[in-house]
Amino acid sequence: MKPATAVIAEDEPPLRREMRDALTTLWPGLEILAEAENGIQAIHALETHHPDVIFLDIQMPGMTGLDVARVASGRCHVVFVTAYDQYAVTAFEQGAVDYVLKPFVPARLALALARVRERMKSVPADLEGLLRTLAERSRPAQQHLRWITLAQGRTVRLITVDDVCYFQADNKYTVVVTASGQSLVNKTIRELLDELDPNVFLQIHRGTVVNINAIAAVHRDLRGRLEVQLKHRKETLQVSASFANVFKRM
Repeated sequence: MKPATAVIAEDEPPLRREMRDALTTLWPGLEILAEAENGIQAIHALETHHPDVIFLDIQMPGMTGLDVARVASGRCHVVFVTAYDQYAVTAFEQGAVDYVLKPFVPARLALALARVRERMKSVPADLEGLLRTLAERSRPAQQHLRWITLAQGRTVRLITVDDVCYFQADNKYTVVVTASGQSLVNKTIRELLDELDPNVFLQIHRGTVVNINAIAAVHRDLRGRLEVQLKHRKETLQVSASFANVFKRM
């Protein structure tokens, strides 16, 4: 039987070392494949090593642990590492993951390891519902979505929201359109609107949200309807009557 494998994602070096030492003591058969100090490194480690479990700090620079967990969802088991008890309790109550509070308590870590070893007998859980709950509790009011993560098989693409020209609804999914192409993300327009900066992204139609920095001009067609002309795309975007007033405020 091949040994269980893990990745540690923690931005504070002393805590990362402490976690590694504790795991080595409490789970001698666990093979730690990589350590990451930020979200981007954590996603790279997931894609490179395909671990059985990731020990994941919720608050990390660049991309948060919640962003990373969205990529890990259904692919490996997750143990959240957090200093914030209100996040951890929510995660624990969902039953899909376990958590460890900082500073580490060996007995609590041992309990988390016992639970994750039991969960490893089944496929990793889909964490999407849990992540939405945690995001609502952990995202500061002034912090907005900065990255779009797109899983394509075993590859994960990262698109900064600054590069997005517009979002277009597609049933339960959303088309993310940039100057060079488009991709499908597993979120609705409504969910994205809750996370995007309203000072940068405007809803111009029930199913369309545009980046104001991507707008070249706004004009009326032959029927008097407003259309958005983009800087780096040939298509124009229709503005529905119910959203036309957004341009009067600009």
